[in-house]
Amino acid sequence: MTNRLRALHVYRTYFPDPPGGLQEAIRQIALATQAQGVDSTIFTLSPHPEPSRLERPEGSVVRCRSWLAPASCDLGGLDSCRTFRTLVRQSDILVYHFPWPYADILHALGSCGKPSVMVYHSDIVRQRLLGMTYKPIMVHTLHSMAAIVATSTTYAQTSPILSLPTLRHKVRIIPLGIDEHSYPTSSDDSVFVRLQLHATDPYFLFVGVLRYYKGLHSLIRAAKDVNGKVVIAGTGPEQERLENLVKDAAVNNVIFAGRVTNTEKIALLRHCRAVVQPSHLRAEAFGMTLVEAAMFARPMISCEIGTGTSLVNKHAESGLVVPPEHPFELAQAMNCLLQETLFAKKLGNGARARYEKFFSGPALGKAYANLFAEMTR
Repeated sequence: MTNRLRALHVYRTYFPDPPGGLQEAIRQIALATQAQGVDSTIFTLSPHPEPSRLERPEGSVVRCRSWLAPASCDLGGLDSCRTFRTLVRQSDILVYHFPWPYADILHALGSCGKPSVMVYHSDIVRQRLLGMTYKPIMVHTLHSMAAIVATSTTYAQTSPILSLPTLRHKVRIIPLGIDEHSYPTSSDDSVFVRLQLHATDPYFLFVGVLRYYKGLHSLIRAAKDVNGKVVIAGTGPEQERLENLVKDAAVNNVIFAGRVTNTEKIALLRHCRAVVQPSHLRAEAFGMTLVEAAMFARPMISCEIGTGTSLVNKHAESGLVVPPEHPFELAQAMNCLLQETLFAKKLGNGARARYEKFFSGPALGKAYANLFAEMTR
């Protein structure tokens, strides 16, 4: 019987704590590589880590306490270092997910010389002081990696870190993806009753954590000139500010859905006119919501920010791409898809075709399994 490879994924937070796109990306890599002979463990921190070990379909989740989280950088104690070293000894390859500065400490103290890969999801964009202080440590850690995975060629070329001459040779390109079999086959259409929305009414959908880089201020301003509803599904630190913006701007067609279940999200995805991701900063390095839209054959509207979002959403093939923080152009794109039903359907079919070719579970699993095998030879 062929021995299965054991991968240890390392990131600051993971399910069942509040979800985000990066956690979903890790889940999908773990699920997709299972069929390729890889067993995954996810090491993470949590403010409430009981139970300390969870068994999930994608693998085991091992949690230690997060004592502090300054600038969204969860910090653990001695127990996290000890647990990490134990998991390293049981693993064949370490897979760090960047950014998480505390992982640099874990790697320096406990990697035990095991082959290590860094999946580089995003540059540090907002915390400039942290970025300057952390940069020497970060670059040192990246140099110690056997390989660095970027999720798109565009991001690798435009990242001030990944484009460093001493690191370029380590960079591999593997887009994020979704195994559609990991999603429920049924949907919860009662979400439309809760939101007082009819599934047959044309509406646009945003799904995600309400963070500073998501560009939702532009979406709200654009909504005022759109002849359809806009559903914002998710919660996050920007929620109160965005709700106040809706009131102050007297926008009456934006619906805050709050956190939705997976089956509610599927219902919203299946019936929306298009998925809108108006992120305006490079912190949005890829956009898993766009992959979800493509999987459900929904057209997309996104912004050109020089990251992987424009790999998933190719202008006039799978959706429309507009300049960031331009509510007028965003509203024009939304109204175009409202008025041009056949064009919207054509873009949705194009999105599905790109999903099958580039972002499906088999494509994702083979790419990572081949990389892991190469690094552990």
